Amino acid sequence: MRPDVLNDGYRLTTKVLFSLIGLFSRQPVPDAAKLVFYRPDFYGARAKTFTHEAMRGPSAWSVADRELMAAYVSKVNECGFCIGAHTATAGLAYADDDRVRSVLTDVDSAPIEDGLRATLRMLGALTRDGTVTGADMRDLLSAGVTPQQIEDALAVCAAFNTTNRLADAFDFALLTPAAFRAGARYLLERGYR
Repeated sequence: MRPDVLNDGYRLTTKVLFSLIGLFSRQPVPDAAKLVFYRPDFYGARAKTFTHEAMRGPSAWSVADRELMAAYVSKVNECGFCIGAHTATAGLAYADDDRVRSVLTDVDSAPIEDGLRATLRMLGALTRDGTVTGADMRDLLSAGVTPQQIEDALAVCAAFNTTNRLADAFDFALLTPAAFRAGARYLLERGYR
């Protein structure tokens, strides 16, 4: 059940901001944005900082790779809103929607590097099972993934396992493909702050 707070639980200044966003983008404000503006002192500011660092901070993983990780974790969690948002963002970042779709369809046959494939498999196992093993980590290292890349991928996984659960708990509305694409452009230009 969707709580009313996502529709009207905001201060006047935030309502004006949402109106301006809608006016200029010609798209509805996504529920993910609405959630971070509700109680920013409790959740929003911290979530934005953590997610921005995981998705846009320094990393050997490209922005496109991390957006693909977010889409993959979201697919494992069956979170429709986040699948749509991060599939669009990864596709735009790679400039290759087919690559992203192929990974989400079958990671084992997708045209991606072995290290990324091994990382996605590990993130899928962690998301599904809540645990990974030493063997999982050795597989990543033997595929050429560095310890820092593992840490970076785990940060993406943590951010989106949290976001997926919130999106489902708050019943985030699915957007049109055009709205997901507009959101993707915003995320690629400005990040998660």
